[in-house]
Amino acid sequence: MPVRARIFLVFGSLALLLAVAMGAFGAHLLKMRLTPEMMAVYETAVHYHFYHALGLLAVGLLVLHVPAAALLGWAGGLMAAGLILFCGSLYALSLSDVRGLGMITPVGGLAFIVAWLLLAVAVWRAKPPLTVKP
Repeated sequence: MPVRARIFLVFGSLALLLAVAMGAFGAHLLKMRLTPEMMAVYETAVHYHFYHALGLLAVGLLVLHVPAAALLGWAGGLMAAGLILFCGSLYALSLSDVRGLGMITPVGGLAFIVAWLLLAVAVWRAKPPLTVKP
C-alpha cells in the first residue's frame, strides 16, 4: 500500500474514532453544561468532523487507484487542516466561549471547500478511468 494512502486511511480512521468520542462526550457530559447556542456550535463541529473524516478515507482509497494524482495529496492535506482548524476552533469555542476563536473557523471551512474541489479535479483528470482492482 502506498505510504500516502496509508497516511490518509490511518488519519481518517483515527479522526472517525475521535469524532465518535467527541459526539459521545457532547451527548453525555456537555448537554446539561453548555448553553443551547454553544451546544449547537459543538454539534456542528461533530457533524463536520464526521463528514471530513470520511472524506479522508475516500482520499486514501482513491490514492490506491490514482497514486500519481498530486491533487489527491493536497485534497487530503486540506481536509486534515480543515478538521483541525474548523472543527477544532468550534470545539474550543463551545467549551471556552472565547469568541475570538470563531475567527479561525472560516479558514478551516475554506480548506474544506478547496479540498473537495481538488478531489473533484483529481478524479476528473484520472487516467485511465477509475476501476476497482481485484
